[in-house]
Amino acid sequence: MTGICGAAAARAADAMLRTLGGTEVILLFAAAGLPAEAVAGLGLVDPGVEQAMIAPVVVVEVTTENNGPRRRIELLAGQGAMAEQVSQRNVASAEVLFETALGLVYCGEVFHIQGFVVERLGGVAYLYRVAAMS
Repeated sequence: MTGICGAAAARAADAMLRTLGGTEVILLFAAAGLPAEAVAGLGLVDPGVEQAMIAPVVVVEVTTENNGPRRRIELLAGQGAMAEQVSQRNVASAEVLFETALGLVYCGEVFHIQGFVVERLGGVAYLYRVAAMS
């Protein structure tokens, strides 16, 4: 019975994010492969990053003190938006995606992920809140 309630909450959260004019963000991950050159073993070659688009998400600007150039955002992503990337990247959960991401890109600006909270209902994750700072 609780699985039905959790699944309904996940569908409702996804619908809410689409209705609120959801946008997209890009999660950045370290690239897995390096060239077979000798200098690659010395760390002289940048392996680059892999990008994973997450949509729909709602991004909220968080007010900060005026003592620095840093910009803070909070994004909300639904279970449906995260499920595709969890499957494509072959990881156990969306939490693993956030833990292993190097950062995220929003409106052309790179943000560092400070933390995330998973909202659950009946044991089912339905909404992810991610705090990030540039």
